[in-house]
Amino acid sequence: MSPEAFWVTLLGMALVTYLPRALGLVGLSGRALPQTVERWLGYIPAAVLAALLAPALSGEGEADRLLAALPTFLVAVLSRNMALTVVVGILSMTVVKALAG
Repeated sequence: MSPEAFWVTLLGMALVTYLPRALGLVGLSGRALPQTVERWLGYIPAAVLAALLAPALSGEGEADRLLAALPTFLVAVLSRNMALTVVVGILSMTVVKALAG
């Protein structure tokens, strides 16, 4: 790849990444969104996380990951504390792996 093509590609990727965020920020700043839209937007992080985790937890031979995910999910729902959830996830996976041998 030529240096010119590299820089054009890099600039294009930066624009595609930055522009939608900037437009949303500028277009919605100072505006109150309807309560329904705000409630809907609140579910996006959980939906994205579920979409990322589902393939890793549902594959063949992934019982250890699913077993470690259960207490982690419970702590996440009950505590709503990200740091605690990460610690419980790491500990759960460590215990499951140690018990599995």
